[in-house]
Amino acid sequence: MDIVARAKALILQPRQEWQVIAAEPADTRGLILGYAAPLSLIPAVCGLVGAVMLGSMMSNMVGVRIGFFSLLLHAIASYVMGLGGIWVLGKVIQNLAPRFGGAAEEVPAMKLATYSATASWLAGVFMLIPVLGIFGLLGLYSLYLFYTGAPAVTRVPADKAGVFTAAVILCAIVLYMLIGWIAAMLLLGL
Repeated sequence: MDIVARAKALILQPRQEWQVIAAEPADTRGLILGYAAPLSLIPAVCGLVGAVMLGSMMSNMVGVRIGFFSLLLHAIASYVMGLGGIWVLGKVIQNLAPRFGGAAEEVPAMKLATYSATASWLAGVFMLIPVLGIFGLLGLYSLYLFYTGAPAVTRVPADKAGVFTAAVILCAIVLYMLIGWIAAMLLLGL
C-alpha cells in the first residue's frame, strides 16, 4: 500500500486499517525508511519554512535573528532524532506489551510506533504558517490511533488498551522531551 492511501485509511477508518496492518508482512527497516522517514519530513520541512518566516518577521519587529544555518541544523537534528525516537518507542512498546497481556515482538511494536504517529506528522503541515500552529493539536489524534492499534497489532487485550496506551504515552513524553532538549541545545549551540 502506498503512503498516501495508508495515511488516509488510518485517519478515516483506523480500526479497519489496523487489521490490515496487523496481517501484512513488514520489517523495522522498511517501516522506518518506507513510511516514517517520508512522513516525518512534513513537520521538519514545514517547521523549517515556518521558522524562517517567523524569524524574518521577528528580526524586522524586534531585531532578533536566528541564522538559517542554525534553523536548518535544528530541523535536521529534530528529524533524525524523531526517527530514532520512533525506533526507541517501538522498543518501549515491545517491552511493555507483555506486561499488559500483549506480544513482545519487534515488528508489531514497530508497526504500532510508526503508524500511530501518522496524525502528528500530517498535522506538522500547520507549522508552515506559524499563526496556524495551534491546529497542530490535531496531531493528538495519534493517541487515538495508538489506542485503536494496540489490540490489533500488539495483541494487548482491548480492556487493557487504555492503560497500556497511557503507560506508553508517559514513556513517549519523557523520550520526546529528551529529544526536544537535545535539539534545542544544538540550536543554541551549547
